[in-house]
Amino acid sequence: MNYQWYPGHMTKAMRSMQEDIKLVDLVVEVVDARIPISSRNPEIDTLAEKKARLILLNKADLADKIYNDKWCTYFKRSGIQTVLINSRTGEGLKEIQGAVLEACKEKIERDRKRGIKNRPVRAMVVGIPNVGKSTFINACAGRACTKTGNKPGVTKGKQWIRLGKNLELLDTPGVLWPKFENQEIGRNIAFIGSMNDQIIQLEELALDLIRVINEKYPDRISTRYSVEDGWKSETTHEELGVLLRVCESRKCYKKGDEYDTEKAAMILLDDFRNGKLGRITLEQDVKGVQEA
Repeated sequence: MNYQWYPGHMTKAMRSMQEDIKLVDLVVEVVDARIPISSRNPEIDTLAEKKARLILLNKADLADKIYNDKWCTYFKRSGIQTVLINSRTGEGLKEIQGAVLEACKEKIERDRKRGIKNRPVRAMVVGIPNVGKSTFINACAGRACTKTGNKPGVTKGKQWIRLGKNLELLDTPGVLWPKFENQEIGRNIAFIGSMNDQIIQLEELALDLIRVINEKYPDRISTRYSVEDGWKSETTHEELGVLLRVCESRKCYKKGDEYDTEKAAMILLDDFRNGKLGRITLEQDVKGVQEA
């Protein structure tokens, strides 16, 4: 299956971001800790080339703790301030202020030498759809100051949010890019719900997810859905067999006892996206970080 989604409003959003970048000191990039590389829009590096940077590895509670620590180390070694957060519970948010000050220390020092004191850092919050940008901002502000939702494309317009005296945030819509470098990136983005599910063949996506999870965490699906041993294989046939067992486990049938594989696929995807299959990191090849 070809994974691609770039609706017209994303082109408009990127143009707006290119215009607004001159207004900010810092670019805060929110990524999904389960796919820290695939969930980074490569166009952001060009956009933020001359700005201070901060990466927030969000949904860290859904990702494998071992790889959370390794990815955090990897980005810090790349010269980017990085914080692990869970924007739903607020975990890690207290560390952000210190990370902002560290990322912007040169700007703050320049202001001090010019006699400018206490000017708030202005930051643009960016990320692909459904990585939790607006939830993060709401959690920082302690109130529902932006519209949020568990689906891509909820944030459509530009919003400035002031957090105390030292930080102002510009919320931006989730933006993908016109063409993925490879389909594995597109597939990973589809796994976490950053594409519109209505344009995806969910059964095929679920089969891909079964294969990937089987390779990295072979006991998760069998435990969740009471799938017996013997199903573990890299063949599509066996993956389809697993999906049919999910149908049986979750009573996914159409009329006449026909398997409802689309419903089972959605259950499997939702369980992964919501952490019901356990803490899973799909991207584990942490370049530049030694194995523990």
